[in-house]
Amino acid sequence: MLWNQWYSLKSYVRSSLWIVPFVAVLLYLVAIRVVGMIDTALGWQPEWFLGEAGPRVIVQTILNLALTFLIFILGSLLVAIQVAGGQLTPRIIASTLLSNNALRIIIGLLIFTFLFAMGTSARLEAGPAHLTALIAGLLGLVSLAAFLFLIDYAARMLRPVSVLWLVGEKGRAAIREVYPHRLEAGEAPPRAPAALSSPRQVVTHAGHSAILLAINLKAIVALARQADAVIELVPMIGDFVGADEALFRVFGGKGAIDERLLRGTVAFGPERTIDQDSTFSFRIVVDIAIKALSAAINDPTTAVLAIDQLQRLLRAVGLRQLHNDQVFGPGGALRVIARTPNWEDFVHLTFAEIRLYGASNFQISRRLRAMIESLIEILPPARHPALRHELDLLDRALVKLHDFPEDLAIARLSDPQGLGGRSPSPTANGK
Repeated sequence: MLWNQWYSLKSYVRSSLWIVPFVAVLLYLVAIRVVGMIDTALGWQPEWFLGEAGPRVIVQTILNLALTFLIFILGSLLVAIQVAGGQLTPRIIASTLLSNNALRIIIGLLIFTFLFAMGTSARLEAGPAHLTALIAGLLGLVSLAAFLFLIDYAARMLRPVSVLWLVGEKGRAAIREVYPHRLEAGEAPPRAPAALSSPRQVVTHAGHSAILLAINLKAIVALARQADAVIELVPMIGDFVGADEALFRVFGGKGAIDERLLRGTVAFGPERTIDQDSTFSFRIVVDIAIKALSAAINDPTTAVLAIDQLQRLLRAVGLRQLHNDQVFGPGGALRVIARTPNWEDFVHLTFAEIRLYGASNFQISRRLRAMIESLIEILPPARHPALRHELDLLDRALVKLHDFPEDLAIARLSDPQGLGGRSPSPTANGK
């Protein structure tokens, strides 16, 4: 199995809701037979277990409860997906809802309980099965507790602050994976681009048009070393690649590189994912912020919560050693050229659209200023010019948006809460 096939399989399993419930069905087929054999071997028939009709009543009650819980959860899940996609952004559905382990495990537990209760009911028709009925009763209690937990958990999980926090955590994990080295004294200046002749081999995208999700950089470097060549990855992670468009260009070396192996080092999919796409978490949070700032929703406080997470993400990127486009092999020879976002790309993505749609709102302008000032204080000097440029753009936008000096003075204050936090007097900070 090629790397991209393995990656696609893992991604599908992680983001599919039906996998765990299907495993629960398989576990039921084993569990009902094992428990039935133990029940028959023990011949356990306690007098105190609700008499002769008690087990049937318990099992029937569990059947009704489990089925009701399942219908309620699945119906609520569809509504939650519609509401979350409409109020926040559709891009959180796969990354937060369908891949949530708590939701998948509880649905699997309810399906297992429902099937086990059905199997127990059938066994009770053939004769006593008190141990099986007792286990079904315990499963019913556990399922009831899990259902109550899920109601509370889902109510908390679907709040904007929880969704934003989860996206922020996944984004920070992706940043640590893509940029494993911390920025120490300063970022190494990029080496001068190597002079490359015309490519001797061009490998095109052979599948359906899709988005580049991830690459196996070590495998690409290994292929380049074997051929003593330089391999250029034409698209960047997150780019849309059409069928028959250039995917790789090979420079130098001897002989052609196996195109099947090269294509096997890149994974494609219908939509971007956070795994190796270091800017996608920024994109999701910015989408939530600008949707909250739209006239239809008009919820600047949610946008402020989004800016909180953008500050965490931008700080995480600013403290990492970002990649150069050129990747060198163990001997110092250039092996791979792969474009990656630079610091200015992250800064523009963070600020540009939110400033465009939200600078006229006091909460947004004050929170953006507080974020910029905090990042300038924390990040090394090499990161400051792009941040100061954004601060200058914000000031120029505020002058254009506010006619009254008093409003301009309020908008120019730095406030981590947006509006309502303790801040200096407007007359002392206004310009």
